[in-house]
Amino acid sequence: MRLPGGVQLTYCTNIHPSAGMGEVRANLERYAVPLRARLSPDAPFGVGLRLSGPESAELLEGTALADFRSFLDERGLYVFTLNGFPYGPFHGQPVKAQVHAPDWRDEERVAYTLRLAEILAALLPEGEEGGISTSPLSYREWVGEEDWPTLTRNVVRVVAALVRLREERGRLIHLDLEPEPDGLLQCSSDLARFFTEQLLEGGARDLAAQLGSGLEQAREQLREHVQVCFDTCHVAVMYETPAAALRTYRAAGMRVGKVQISSALRLSLPADPEARLEVARALSPFAEATYLHQVVARGRDGSLRQYPDLPPALADLDDPDVQEWRVHFHVPVFLERAGVFGSTQREIVETFALMRERPFTRHLEIETYTWDVLPPELKRPLLESIEREYRWVQDVL
Repeated sequence: MRLPGGVQLTYCTNIHPSAGMGEVRANLERYAVPLRARLSPDAPFGVGLRLSGPESAELLEGTALADFRSFLDERGLYVFTLNGFPYGPFHGQPVKAQVHAPDWRDEERVAYTLRLAEILAALLPEGEEGGISTSPLSYREWVGEEDWPTLTRNVVRVVAALVRLREERGRLIHLDLEPEPDGLLQCSSDLARFFTEQLLEGGARDLAAQLGSGLEQAREQLREHVQVCFDTCHVAVMYETPAAALRTYRAAGMRVGKVQISSALRLSLPADPEARLEVARALSPFAEATYLHQVVARGRDGSLRQYPDLPPALADLDDPDVQEWRVHFHVPVFLERAGVFGSTQREIVETFALMRERPFTRHLEIETYTWDVLPPELKRPLLESIEREYRWVQDVL
């Protein structure tokens, strides 16, 4: 939905399980259409569309893409951003680190992203820019130093296609890299370093050669077509402040293509061992088998310790030097507290305050995708929950 100042607000449909375009359409009928009636009855309603790898291929067969555009138009829906991070199934089976596969070393990651660009170019309303959020290149422990040239080269191949798309069809689409804890790019400094040291150097020379352009022109094309997916949950889990992360990106010459509005668990750990056991008991329902729930612990001296998932962190809960945990678990954004837990909601509020002072993006996407694995006491009917998130975001904005 369109907000003042040209800002677009949506929610990400990765919340809905799907296997094929029939189920994608059914989910839009079941959720996006009634949400439009409740939230934007007199104007088109934006959709943050998630398509799996196979769904993206299906949509480019025959007349499927034109038919889907008609389906959206008839219901007053439009697409301006795609979630191209998870490639495969995202619900109902363990995802864990495989959410990064295939990674940016893999030809299929490139092909998938190029399919998404073709789809978004056909779905974008006239005059709108589009964004495709993508993974932080890979899972950190999968990659060696020898892999960086391949990672850089493959991102540049997509940028070259996006440049040509704009020249030939007038569609501006940017690739929005999304730092995540334990990703190869897990925080703002990682992404800024990749951008300045890899893309703007060897990547720019490669792009200039592919397009027959000058080096400075290639660098400006990289600045335009490689942007940041600023996930407020991920920023908070890494103990970055929104202001500091944004300063890092500005210093690197990077733009923010999309803010993903999401919230993590925040726990202050009591000194009393019995009280900590109570926290562990309350946390145990969150240690589920579908998604990674990375934990970053902060000690009394300010040092940080990372755990790849919640179970190994729980085994270390009795460390008296640790005062706070932040857990990568996308809890509803309207929750400031949930029982003994706090959330990182204040990082969302701070991000919005910074946007009011200095607008830095036009794309906002609510991304709470863990509704089906939340503990029962936090679950509500899904349509009601999504609407409540929209209304909270609008109120805070």
